[in-house]
Amino acid sequence: MQIPGLPPKQGLYDPAFEKDSCGIGFVANINGAKSHGIVRKGLEVLDHLSHRGAQGCDPCTGDGAGILLQVPHEFLKLAATDIGIKLPGAGEYGVGMVFLPRTDTHRLSCEQLFEQIIAEEGIRCLGWRTVPVNSEAIGAQARKTEPVMRQVFLARGDRFDEGQFERKLYVIRKRVEKAVRESLIEERNYFYISSLSANTIVYKGLLLPEQMSAYYLDLNDSSMTSALALIHSRFSTNTFPTWPLAHPYRYICHNGEINTLKGNVNWMRARQGRLQSELFGTDIPKLFPIVYENQSDSACLDNALEFLVMGGRSLSHAMMMLIPEPWVGNPQMDLDRRGFYEYHAAMMEPWDGPAAVCFTDGKLIGATLDRNGLRPCRYQVTTDGLVVLASEAGVLPADPKEIRQKGRLQPGRMFLVDTAQGRLLDDEEIKAEIVGRKPYRSWVTQYRISLDELPEPLNVPQPDHPSIRQRQQAFGYTVEELKMVLTPMVVAGEEPISSMGTDTPLAVLSERPQLLFKYFKQLFAQVTNPPIDPIREQLVMS
Repeated sequence: MQIPGLPPKQGLYDPAFEKDSCGIGFVANINGAKSHGIVRKGLEVLDHLSHRGAQGCDPCTGDGAGILLQVPHEFLKLAATDIGIKLPGAGEYGVGMVFLPRTDTHRLSCEQLFEQIIAEEGIRCLGWRTVPVNSEAIGAQARKTEPVMRQVFLARGDRFDEGQFERKLYVIRKRVEKAVRESLIEERNYFYISSLSANTIVYKGLLLPEQMSAYYLDLNDSSMTSALALIHSRFSTNTFPTWPLAHPYRYICHNGEINTLKGNVNWMRARQGRLQSELFGTDIPKLFPIVYENQSDSACLDNALEFLVMGGRSLSHAMMMLIPEPWVGNPQMDLDRRGFYEYHAAMMEPWDGPAAVCFTDGKLIGATLDRNGLRPCRYQVTTDGLVVLASEAGVLPADPKEIRQKGRLQPGRMFLVDTAQGRLLDDEEIKAEIVGRKPYRSWVTQYRISLDELPEPLNVPQPDHPSIRQRQQAFGYTVEELKMVLTPMVVAGEEPISSMGTDTPLAVLSERPQLLFKYFKQLFAQVTNPPIDPIREQLVMS
């Protein structure tokens, strides 16, 4: 499916290789006090991260910018009343932020399909609202692929509690996305659901940071309030910017890249057939695929996090599974915490790479850093309960006398603000509470099966020594391979060492026979990360 703004797969370009490196941050009131000031401060932080974003040939079109807020009930109630929609009380409805086709007939087809699936899932659609935007405030390139912005409102009713309703909205969104993608609706590639939740709402697009409030007129209304604001300024390294690929996503915004993306996505797909959930029950098949193709690495990470949280895990628990701290080579780590990571390593591979990730579910908001600490992340807490965290220091001016705490996030560590309980949680407290929920260490000790414990295999085929030279020649083994690679491994158990300046052609282009494994090459990130010394950095290497 061709995404507006992205070229088709051609030559050496493949949309699957899209990655980005950006500016991230959040502003939150520790006590959960909602105000328009938090929205304004979030936009101010976003403006101060403009240098972290980028633009192309059109200086008025950004790579992407966005802000995630708590659902602003008072604002939406007034806005919905103006168009004849009566919203129930706060938390009693969900709101979706939807990108739609620009042609009326195609847009109507998408909305009808959306409403049909809402009805099939036993939810009542309250109506649609067109989000007021100023298209003149953005660049010409952005206007070429600009979708129509609409909000849809869904009533919770008496059948569902808060958690059940949020899961039902998740099911509806996944079904609608799949149905539109598989439909014959023209311009269906403009369709995208930025958010569909009773807790959070996302305003984002192909914008420069300073264009956010000029484009989305809602953000200037004084009744638009929130206790937290998650913001992102995108620099789409090795990518083409598009409206849907702007951050934040539904749970995260991300600075850096996931180097293990292809493996992570393949493992998610491979495990779909074995997934079970008491919370979802028979709705599980409606969620597939958990991770869509032709997305950025950040969008895929958001899909995985959303699934784990909706499946019953806490937000911090899910983030510990996805981006674990270095535990394999850390002898000082608490054994119970090591047991947690070892237990979860059997079900989820690390989404590894240089990354700083901010995340929120609308009540908790926090950040975590990759185990190497290759992306900066700094925070400050003021005496009046304002928390500011960003990929830069000084993104929000503050009197030094009013700063009660500040610091930088350490590699593999987590920082969390609980706006419901009105307190900060540091890394030790967060992880001690999660690790103590279940006897993970005992489970690993009791149920782990080591390869050494397996019985000896029967009827092992014996090597045919007389023909070994013939077979080595047939399969491309060389004297150099035997001397430099195999002999050190067999005799001394050493890592094979060979020249980095090799001029040997790729196996697929070589005129000489090559070893089978030489047709496969490891993928490395194409970013400007500092080289890592595996001896000095042994703690974070596995």
